[in-house]
Amino acid sequence: MSKAIRIHAVGGPEVMKWEQVPTPQPGPAEALIRHEAVGLNYIDVYFRTGLYKTQLPATLGMEGAGVVLAVGEEVQDLRPGERVAYAGGPLGAYATERVIGADRLVKLPESIDCKTAAAMMLAGMTAQYLLHRTFKVQAGQNILVHAAAGGVGLIICQWASHIGANVIGVVSTPEKAALAAANGAKHTIVGYSGLAAEVKRITGGAMVAAVYDSVGRDTFNASLDCLAPLGMMVSYGNASGPVPPFDIGLLAAKGSLFLTRPNFATYTATAADLRAASASLFNAVTSGIVKIQVNQTFPLEHAAAAHEALEARKTTGSTVLLP
Repeated sequence: MSKAIRIHAVGGPEVMKWEQVPTPQPGPAEALIRHEAVGLNYIDVYFRTGLYKTQLPATLGMEGAGVVLAVGEEVQDLRPGERVAYAGGPLGAYATERVIGADRLVKLPESIDCKTAAAMMLAGMTAQYLLHRTFKVQAGQNILVHAAAGGVGLIICQWASHIGANVIGVVSTPEKAALAAANGAKHTIVGYSGLAAEVKRITGGAMVAAVYDSVGRDTFNASLDCLAPLGMMVSYGNASGPVPPFDIGLLAAKGSLFLTRPNFATYTATAADLRAASASLFNAVTSGIVKIQVNQTFPLEHAAAAHEALEARKTTGSTVLLP
């Protein structure tokens, strides 16, 4: 038998239950892994609250790292005992053991431990495609990063700074501003009241080429106002709630702006895309371009407390759940 955090109804953190479940067995193209660490991400909150739909009862979690225990008969490139990591689903990471498609697993370099891997796979590969595919950041460009002290935000700040971009980080507290500044943000802004005016001051009126916005409803309009003509609005999260419908004519009126809502599953849909993104991330981490900061850990059985801290904006960097 295994243990898992499951939900039988959507709602607050209290709907998460620590339960005993049968240990699954791998199918022909699957692998059974024992988790050493599980990543906490805001998308887990979306599934718990019902913003994103899933069949109930459900085991939450989109990211983990551990050791292969067994593989199906069709699996050729994985062996029991190898260390692996994954991100992006299907749901089921909040468990001591789980089965997952072998083509969704990547082998870990010796220099990356499982706790670091669980903290970085979803956030790191998200940052990778946001910076290198969704909007290809170039040296000298101004970019604006919301939640700059969060898991994805800190990685974007470091990676974009290495590329040579001028990073403006938006955070909720002075302490988080200091953290973002220490990780590559050339300028920081606390709060988003008067955001466009502050960005105009910082950039001397040039504004920014791209905004990376994971906050959603509360920052969307202010983010659009920060863009230079032909700028790109990258809305990749809804921490404050989904963006309501709006007149797309606003994009024309504000300077022929571009708007995209990227999705992790699309950017890593093929095994080739997944391996390319993870290889790029592993290279950035092992070379020191990106440093992964695991600033909070919780026992897996206390995942509800981790959700409470995440939603209250009491976390920075990455949070890991330990089975």
